[in-house]
Amino acid sequence: MIPSIEDIDMIVFDVDGTLMDRDGIPTGMVGLMKETESRGITISLASGRTLPNLTPIHQALGLSGFIIAENGGVLWDGPKGQKIEIRANGDRCRESIEWIATQIPEIDPSGIESNRWRETEWCISGPHDVNAIQELLESSKWSDLRVVGTGFAIHVTERGINKKTALEIMLPRRNVDPNRVLSCGDGLNDVPMFELTGHSIAVDDKYERVRSTAMSLTTRMGPRGVIEILTRLNEQ
Repeated sequence: MIPSIEDIDMIVFDVDGTLMDRDGIPTGMVGLMKETESRGITISLASGRTLPNLTPIHQALGLSGFIIAENGGVLWDGPKGQKIEIRANGDRCRESIEWIATQIPEIDPSGIESNRWRETEWCISGPHDVNAIQELLESSKWSDLRVVGTGFAIHVTERGINKKTALEIMLPRRNVDPNRVLSCGDGLNDVPMFELTGHSIAVDDKYERVRSTAMSLTTRMGPRGVIEILTRLNEQ
């Protein structure tokens, strides 16, 4: 169910699999974003991507909200003049993956290309067993770290770093009540923010936990689901 536009002050979107897929941002989304913001709804981003990856997307969409990068590890509210905030040290995450690669040789410890910009976590790609990686970490000196699979990458990060805890920091700075926020995503890393916000919509039915935590599911999947949400909001 799409909430009434009168009941929300902010929408927080995931990026990969939500605002964009492998074909990029679909035609018509930029205009819908601008129309939504013109009606007094601030749009923010919360993604596993790095800040240098997200800033051009934020600018291209003409958003006035903040950016949560690295699944909550990096915070930045450029429109409000707030400095970049780093919430964790990614060195141990990288070291843990280098060790994991000695136990699971098919893992490339250099990980994905965007690791060059990562500050708070380390990511690898490939069809690796997330549970097996977590079990190895729990029996190592990196037992305090956690593993999160997003469908696009496997992230190793500090516990307590997620989109929910990031929003708990960023929303008060904007004087926004979480109950008046709509969060939208497609992956397991979006579940924490679904649990916080007053409204939540999933745009993919791949993961049972995502479906069951979100308050509703779009008819169309991925970015087309976002277009469905924004179109219906602006028809009100």
